[in-house]
This record gives sequence, structure tokens and C-alpha cells, in this order.
Amino acid sequence: MTESKKYPWFGGGDLNAFFGLMLDNVTNLVLLTFLLEGFHHQGVPFPREFIFTHMIPGTALGVMFGDLVYTWMARRLAKRTGRTDVTAMPLGLDTPSTIGITVVVLGPVYAVSGDPMVAWQVGMATMLFMGLIKLVLSFAGEWVQRIVPQAGLLGSIAGIGIALLGFLPLTHLFEMPIVGMVALGLVLYSLVAKLKLPGNLPGAAVAVLGGTLLYYVLGEIGMLGSAYKLPSFADFGFTPPIPTLDFVAGLPRAVDFLPIAIPFGLLTIVGGINVNESARVAGDEYRTRDILLTEAVATLLAGITGGVSQSTPYIGHPAYKSMGGRSGYTLACGIFIGLGGALGLISFIVGALPKAAVVPILIFVGLEIVTQTFETCPKKHYPAVTLSFLPIMGYLVLIQWNTIIGGLQLQDTALPERLAHDYSTIRALGNGFILTAMLWGAFGAKLVDRRPIATAGYLGICAGFSLFGVIHSVAPAGGLYLPWAIGGDLHWRIGAGYVIFALLLVALRHSARGQPAVSGEES
Repeated sequence: MTESKKYPWFGGGDLNAFFGLMLDNVTNLVLLTFLLEGFHHQGVPFPREFIFTHMIPGTALGVMFGDLVYTWMARRLAKRTGRTDVTAMPLGLDTPSTIGITVVVLGPVYAVSGDPMVAWQVGMATMLFMGLIKLVLSFAGEWVQRIVPQAGLLGSIAGIGIALLGFLPLTHLFEMPIVGMVALGLVLYSLVAKLKLPGNLPGAAVAVLGGTLLYYVLGEIGMLGSAYKLPSFADFGFTPPIPTLDFVAGLPRAVDFLPIAIPFGLLTIVGGINVNESARVAGDEYRTRDILLTEAVATLLAGITGGVSQSTPYIGHPAYKSMGGRSGYTLACGIFIGLGGALGLISFIVGALPKAAVVPILIFVGLEIVTQTFETCPKKHYPAVTLSFLPIMGYLVLIQWNTIIGGLQLQDTALPERLAHDYSTIRALGNGFILTAMLWGAFGAKLVDRRPIATAGYLGICAGFSLFGVIHSVAPAGGLYLPWAIGGDLHWRIGAGYVIFALLLVALRHSARGQPAVSGEES
């Protein structure tokens, strides 16, 4: 028997991992649908059936392509190394850009035009721009890994684990606390405490299905009120993802959204670098360029077939490995999402699953990521890891600000002066959060290592990026700009702050040399 045959197509842990990855993708499609339905044109909400027939099939195709390629890469790694414990890199829909493209591109275009077709065309064109950007940037991945400390690479991902996968889903969980707490309890019992359920049932599946069953029971006896809705079987229907040139009509407007497309494309590239580092630490070493190229092609494929949400390698590889996932879970998830999107099954599931029953899976993935980061990074770098969390906390606060302002239908200019000042500050802190977090973790680690010149170098990069809006963008939509072409002086002051910090370290470098280094590191 050859080594490749010893590596299973579907192992015992793949079922749990499949449910986790599948539900993660479905959760993003739930968010896409619910957020878009919140946009109105003259009182008419974005039509749900248009989302199901035009947007979801192509989006799902991109996920299927990426997961199938990652499955092949895992099997190739297993064959080359002779190992049977290789875990495939998970791929799915990128949560930040799913939210961002929905609320910054798709929703506003519909609100102005009143035509879902126009919004869809602009969304496709924006997706293609992001895919092309990722295609170009993917060749820089391994270079970034070599020069950025683990505190920056893993710390930024751990911050996302706390803020976007940990805290943020709790808001949905507490919308239906009985359903959410039952599902969360099952997840913590089976996946965090690693206690077996009766009959050795898969914890992720039991948590979601149990929470969903409870949702319908409580709904039928009237305990959920207007929050209870029955799924519609009309969502089923054959809507295959077909390549289309409809995006051409959306190109002129999509050019205006390039300041959005570039940062979101860059975010997933940086995120892909980070998750590949996370997978390497967990024992599965994939070539960074291959991981990034796959997500770029998957995004392009989705965009040209109607998709409006870009794909990315997921940050939960260690969590899926701890579940016992190998390559079967990505194979099953890719086929399920891809075919389900074409047959209307995903649309039906999106309408049938309560968010409160799904989000505990995201919370578990977040917990695993944070745990692995602190287990992997040197103890002396813990302050740098924690420092990298702070910009992501800023982004979390920004989400809440935007939700409140949008719900009240306010413009920035309508805010009182004090609130407007606070809002602009939080917006600058949160915009470009993942790259900011990586750079903060990196310069924090270099500073802890008593390397002031290297620290100053990272601060110089921060200064340059902040002037052009790559990080700390002061533009309302968080886009890029020429520093002399944007109003106000906040971006100049932020850049100056980084430069002065760097110069201070350079001036103090002789003092640092006279002090003992931490753990034998040279200054």
C-alpha cells in the first residue's frame, strides 16, 4: 500500500470540521443576505430572491474551487511527507470584506439606483478588481513571512479571533439567548473541554442542529415573537453559476470603489500570510505563494460568475486540526457549498438557520486561534501580541459606531462636534486594522528584543502607510488617497507621530546598547 492510500479521504474528525467550515461559510451568506435586506430604495428593501439567484451561486463556486484546490494540496503534502495527519487549509468567504462590500458598495448603490441588477454589476466588477490585486500581491507572501515576527503575523489573527469571531457574534447570540446559550454550551462542552457527547456524536453538528431545533420549538409555542420566521421552500431552484459579461456595465462605478477594493484585497493577502504561518506552526507547511494564488483565482472565478464576496484561507486551521480534520472536510465543504449554491440548497439553509445557533462555531474558532498564538509566540513577546489586538478593538468599536449612525440615518456632518471628533478618531484607528495590527505586533516584538533601529524601520512603514490611507485611513469609506488631496490634517498628524516615535528610538539607541538584552537577543 502506498503512502497516499494510507492518508484517508474522510477521517473521523472530518465530520466535525466539515460542519464548522460549512457553517462558517453559510454564516457569511446569512450576513450578506440580512445586511443587504436592510437597504431600501423608496421604502423597498433589496429583494432576497435576487440575492439567492444572482449572487449566491457564483460566490459559492469560488468557495468550491478554492476548497478543492486546498484538498489537493493537502493530499500532495501527505504523499510527499508520508504523514497521515495533514490538515487541509480551510477556505471560505472573508467576513470583513463580506460586511464591507455589502454596506459600502452593494447596499448604497441599490439605495441610490433602486435597481438590484446595477448593484450586482458593480459588486461583480469590484470583486474582479480585488481578485486582480490579490493575484499581483500573492507573489510577495513568503518575503513578508521572513521579515515579520510571529507576534505580528499571529497576533493580528488572534485579535480577529477575540473581536470579530469572539465578541461580535455574541451580539447575535444574545438576540435569542436561550437558543444561543444552548448551542454555545454544546460547543464549549464538546470542542473546548473535549468531552464526548453520548454516542460520540459530532459536537459542532449537534450544537447547530440542537440550537436550530430549539429555535423552531420555541417559535411554534410563541416564545420568540416576531423574531421567529419559517423557511421558504421556494428558495430551491436550479441557478447554476454561469460566466457573464454583466460586470462590464458596472466597471465605471466600480472604479470609484477602488479605494475599497485595494485595501480589502490587501487584507486577505496579509491574512493569508498569517494563516499560512499559523498552519506551519501547527505542523502543516504549505507554500505561501500557492495558498495566496488559489484564493486570488477563486475570487476571480466567483466575480466572473456573479459572486460578490471574496474568498480567503480561513484563520481556523489549528481549530480544524484539533477537531481531527484532514482533507475530507474541505472536499466535502467545497462540493456542498458549490452544488448547494447552484441548486438553491444554500439559499434554503440561509433562510432556515437561526444565527444564534450558528455563531457559537465562530466563537470556538476564535478561542482556538488566540490559544495557539500564545502557545507559539515567545513569552517575552506577549506584550507585543497584546499590542497588536488594539487596532482590531478599534475596528470593533467602529462597526458599532457605523451601525448606530446608519440606524439613525445620520450623516457625519449631523453629529455634534465632540461626537464627530471621536468618530473620526475611531475611524482612523479601525481602518486598515489587520495590517495595522500586524505592524504593531512586529515593532512591539522588535522593541522587546532591544532592537530600536529595526523598530524604527517598522514605525517608518506605519508613517508612510498612514499618509496614503493604507492604514488609519481618514476617508469616510476607508479608502486610499494622495495625502495632499484629502481634507483635514489628521493623517499628517498620525504620520508625524510615527516619525517622532521612530526618531526617539534612534536617539536612544546608544542607551539601549548599554543595557542587557532580553533572553540573550542582541540590540
